[in-house]
Amino acid sequence: MAGYETILKIRRIEKICEQLGFMFSDSKYSGSAHYADTLALKPKDQESLPPYSRDAELFCGTIDQLEMWLLGVQWARDYDRMLFGVKHDKTRERKEQDERNRQLIKILTKGEKE
Repeated sequence: MAGYETILKIRRIEKICEQLGFMFSDSKYSGSAHYADTLALKPKDQESLPPYSRDAELFCGTIDQLEMWLLGVQWARDYDRMLFGVKHDKTRERKEQDERNRQLIKILTKGEKE
């Protein structure tokens, strides 16, 4: 049943990644045999994690390291909510929307110059 436990772990981690705005991808640095079992996380779409570059690897490591990293991200977000309450979530959403708008204006003004 060890294989089944691994499948359940991966499904649980995929669900957490989806909630946090990440998606799995192959690591750009997995060419070496030493890194053969690594995976990477990226923002899942344009609406997720706007301050980051779309192709940036936010995490690179093994599935066990990923599980611990995601627990840290969840803890940090929960701690922010505890300290700042519901207003903080709205503030975070506003700042993310501001960043999306800034990036859109940058793309549009770049297109006008060409």
